[in-house]
Amino acid sequence: MIDVAASPGVSLWHAVSRNRRDRPALEGAYDVDLAIVGGGFAGLSTALHSAEKGISVAVLEAEIIAWGATGRNAGFVVPNFAKRDPDDIIAQLGPERGERLIDFAAGSADLVFDLIRRHGIECDAVQSGWIQPAHSQTALEKTRSRAEQWARRGRPAVTLDRQAIEELTGVHGYVGGWMDNSGGVINPVEYARGLADAAENAGARIFEHTRVVSIDRTGDGWVLKSASGSVRAGKVLIATNAYGGPLNRTLERTYFPLKIFQIATAPLPRECRTRLLPGRQGVGDTRRNLFTFRFDGENRLITGGMHSFGPGAEARVPQAIWRRLVKHLDLPEISPLEYSWSGMAAVEPDFLPRLVDLGPGLIAGFACNGRGIAMTTSMGKVLADWADGAKPQDLPLPFAPPSPIPLHSLMRHAPNMLLPWSMLRDRLDEGR
Repeated sequence: MIDVAASPGVSLWHAVSRNRRDRPALEGAYDVDLAIVGGGFAGLSTALHSAEKGISVAVLEAEIIAWGATGRNAGFVVPNFAKRDPDDIIAQLGPERGERLIDFAAGSADLVFDLIRRHGIECDAVQSGWIQPAHSQTALEKTRSRAEQWARRGRPAVTLDRQAIEELTGVHGYVGGWMDNSGGVINPVEYARGLADAAENAGARIFEHTRVVSIDRTGDGWVLKSASGSVRAGKVLIATNAYGGPLNRTLERTYFPLKIFQIATAPLPRECRTRLLPGRQGVGDTRRNLFTFRFDGENRLITGGMHSFGPGAEARVPQAIWRRLVKHLDLPEISPLEYSWSGMAAVEPDFLPRLVDLGPGLIAGFACNGRGIAMTTSMGKVLADWADGAKPQDLPLPFAPPSPIPLHSLMRHAPNMLLPWSMLRDRLDEGR
């Protein structure tokens, strides 16, 4: 276990997970078919699925497995898009490419839980559904349409009225909503470590404490260098999400880096635990200032949120999120805040997953947008096909050269700057 007192900001998952195994740093020179930069869900899923195809793989992680966004999220497994619905995607991408992308997302949660079962990963996995309650009548109509669009494609999506939402969540005030029964919750760090073990068992090499400082074209492949070694590879995947730093400055300008805070309470009293989420689903509502909650295996309540600009955010925001949790869930006995942490998510302007073409055999993958566990796991399976010879243009994910966001140095702050306005609009919606 990690010493939380000595490591401020470490997530709950790193603090309580027990299956930590040290892996060596890269030393010397290696030759592989596929090199992967980043030891999170995307990199580990790609490594596992590629190694199972007989492809030689090396994963290079700057810190330890699941240190970035993979180990700093809330552990929701959600098989749909954060801000987009199927009909909207068809309108943007066309029927053929749109349906392929929708299918990619639709089975993503099932893939996660299938991998957990197949490889015996102990990560407190519960596949009992993901619920999206509606906070207003306008939002309710959108959730009904969303559920219908997914159900039309054979997904286990159901609409829920006010009473059903209250019975499932234990929370008053929502006007209805919907649920995808294939979603669920996990301990994300234990899941990532299980993927890493499975990838190594299939033949992949994983190196921790190996920060890639350069990726250079050589002959018909690439050479990746760290402080103590190098890897030559025919193909390279950059799977660093918003933690890529100076590795590729152009890539850094193609997404919004969104800072998210998460908290976990002390275990709840029995009477609260039996009222809230008796089926142990995950919840993320329709507010612009999204409200989420779930329980971990020890009955801690977990929730998160963004922050507006201002000094002292690391101390101030977790307390504000905790007060919001107590208010929305009507907790008579306030369980103290036990853990708080933050992480960075990469959000694309259109909220869709994508592959970025950085050169012959060099790809960066982004699939989070608030749906990291399911989408990045599914992306890894797709990228294994690319590693095995499929053309990136034939994969179900959009593939294009990098497209930097105009005025990125200013626009990168937009989500945080607009938070007060979003909160006001949420209150106005509820008032109506």
